[in-house]
Amino acid sequence: MHYLDNLILNTDSYKASHWLQYPPGTDATFFYVESRGGSYDRTVFFGLQAILKGNLEKPVTHADVDEARDFYAAHGEPFNETGWRYIVDAHAGRLPLRVRAVAEGSVVPTHQVLVTIESTDPQAFWLPSYMETLLLRLWYPVTVATISWQVKQVIRGFLETTSDDVDAQLPFKLHDFGARGVSSSESAAIGGMAHLVNFRGTDTVQGVLAAKRFYAEPMAGFSIPAAEHSTITSWGREHEVGAYRNMLARFARPGSLVAVVSDSYDIYRAIREHWGTTLREDVIRSGATLVIRPDSGEPVEVVHRCLDLLDEAFGSTRNGKGYKVLNHVRLMQGDGVNPQSIQAILFDITQAGYAADNIAFGMGGALLQRLDRDTQKFALKCSAARIDGRWVDVYKQPATDAGKTSQRGRLTLIRHGEYGTYKTVAVPAEVTRIDDMALDAGWAHAMRTVWEDGRLVGEQTFADIRARSEQA
Repeated sequence: MHYLDNLILNTDSYKASHWLQYPPGTDATFFYVESRGGSYDRTVFFGLQAILKGNLEKPVTHADVDEARDFYAAHGEPFNETGWRYIVDAHAGRLPLRVRAVAEGSVVPTHQVLVTIESTDPQAFWLPSYMETLLLRLWYPVTVATISWQVKQVIRGFLETTSDDVDAQLPFKLHDFGARGVSSSESAAIGGMAHLVNFRGTDTVQGVLAAKRFYAEPMAGFSIPAAEHSTITSWGREHEVGAYRNMLARFARPGSLVAVVSDSYDIYRAIREHWGTTLREDVIRSGATLVIRPDSGEPVEVVHRCLDLLDEAFGSTRNGKGYKVLNHVRLMQGDGVNPQSIQAILFDITQAGYAADNIAFGMGGALLQRLDRDTQKFALKCSAARIDGRWVDVYKQPATDAGKTSQRGRLTLIRHGEYGTYKTVAVPAEVTRIDDMALDAGWAHAMRTVWEDGRLVGEQTFADIRARSEQA
């Protein structure tokens, strides 16, 4: 949407007046981002590089300033035309900001600083606040990556108990079905990419493209041929088995996977009569693994019943941990899937003696859309300002909500090398550049400068981010 390309207008309306509201003598400000709690006690930090590269690489121009000036004049807000002209002339349109952040893929407890933003030019002290709207959208990829990571830990636990093949199984156990359920293609790209930090399965093409664009990952996710209801029901109810036979003929090859939604009419009849009787030998001879997808009903009940019927039809083998693994077939549950239902389904089927190998999950709205900034209570706040040459603490402490008390001072995050614990600390006034701040023995900087004066400092790769998230 090219009409949204002007960085100066990528903010909240009231931000345009804030440069006039700071105390006289202010020449620097310092802001930070944190998760103040929420549904999970840890978050997977991801997506900042994409936001920075996608929005701040392009320099601001005088034409952008002209457009913003005219917009705010009609919109009813004052506009810092002089300040923005200065950025164009003195900095070639590159924002005089320094952004420090935790390494992407890090799994960090809540209530810890994740990002800091500071001005680097006294004449642009107001700029960190102006960029809040854009930069705080970081909450979205972090929250998606966190939900996906938390589900991964649940699935990992059941696999470790019931499977002989945890490492090969886990990356494809949660498939992203969310593209059609989000509010925009940009959401699909950012959210779909965030999910791929943890898993390799996706049908969200935009997420794969975003990982390539922002993190140089050639192919971050994979999919398989799969039927939808229209490709089955267009054959007519009386020719349902013909639709299934066509799927085998088109896609079933030795070692391949083919997924077929099978509940357009009656999932149990489809398994008993069509897959389990009429087409049984065709499935076996193909050498492929048939993935049957239920798409309605109560998930725990339907999955359990389908596994029993498939076991009756195709048989199963006991693995090294004593759990049944179906022969030739698997299930994909993509309806009613969320973190809670995944836990419930896996608990039920493993109690019944089935290995977690037998099922994968497709998650859509609950993965990319059923979340908001308050899921992990994200906030971006000012914690320090330099006024008349002296750094002063800035904070809020509302009497009506202690949970909204903000941190104070110039901040950084450190991590203990032996114990792996994180701690947010204030930076002494005499320290000019935080990256050079000396730390007590055993502690190391957990943040570094990632963006300075319009340029990325040290690009992070998707492979490194994935590896980092696995270390937690």
